[in-house]
Amino acid sequence: MNRIERIKATIAKQDVDRLPISIWGHYSDVDQDPRALAETQVELVKKYDYDFIKLMPFGNYSVQDWGARIKIYCDKHEEPIVEDYGIKSIDDWKKLEVLPATYGTWGKTLQMAQRTSALVKGEIPFVQTLFSPLTIAAKLAGPRLMTDLKENPEAVHQALKVITETNKNFIKANIEAGVSGFFFATQNASAKVNSLEIFKEFGVPYDTEMINSYCDETYFNVTHAHGDDLYFEEVCKYNNNVINWHDRHTPPTLAEAKKLTDKCFLGGINEVPYFVGKVLQYKSMMATSTPEEMEKHVHEAIEMVGKTGLIVGPGCVTDPRTEEANYFAVRRAVENYKY
Repeated sequence: MNRIERIKATIAKQDVDRLPISIWGHYSDVDQDPRALAETQVELVKKYDYDFIKLMPFGNYSVQDWGARIKIYCDKHEEPIVEDYGIKSIDDWKKLEVLPATYGTWGKTLQMAQRTSALVKGEIPFVQTLFSPLTIAAKLAGPRLMTDLKENPEAVHQALKVITETNKNFIKANIEAGVSGFFFATQNASAKVNSLEIFKEFGVPYDTEMINSYCDETYFNVTHAHGDDLYFEEVCKYNNNVINWHDRHTPPTLAEAKKLTDKCFLGGINEVPYFVGKVLQYKSMMATSTPEEMEKHVHEAIEMVGKTGLIVGPGCVTDPRTEEANYFAVRRAVENYKY
């Protein structure tokens, strides 16, 4: 099977020659240059014979054009951070304007997808990273978001509509660029971040509008539920056909999730990024295990799901300290497993 056939069959829960796999992380030394970032990711997938590319624009690409000041290190071990928020007052929410897909950092991220498409020539599936509108609002406003949600919900709803429309412009342009689908990340489907009531009012409607704008146009669409204490059953209702979460770190396990949803899973490798202040740290199997331990770790994940319906990958971004041997080990693990 080729990569596209393998991904499509796995999503459909059909038999495959082997389970598909890919690994991704932040590439902070090159992620300000769309051409360099595209080339880096394509080279990685080809080098390790992985099955798809999860495009990795820097995590704050969606807020820079609305006034957030970003500190950029251009260092593979230091990801760009929000140095100053774009929303300082309730009136700032009302000033957000719908942006075209070619504007500013959105445009650079689109260029990265276009360059990737030209490089893979239709032979390697690749998915563009999207952030949910409420996630973007949190990155824009920081701690004041929760206060504004309660005290001025109309202003936040207005801003979320603008953010959603901007994302829809971006989605359309990425489909035209040839993406196979989207990796839709929500950092708000968590009881540690907000209540279920807030998530249902300020998250779900806008998430649904975004996802419905592409789910019938592309074949490889992932929901990434980030964090602990997830509203897992809520995000399983989204019209994406694949779901990814920190399955080796927070409930449900892959085995438990099989009882909750019939979606295809993307995961099995325990990679958990977390912030200490504004510095990103990792709880990482990839960076701390031997190749033999990594192969066993992947095989344990496969045992929980079976030979269909699992795309092997990290629960979130991979620690950049990972040695080359483990990139090879996880690929070897899906090849050597006795299906």
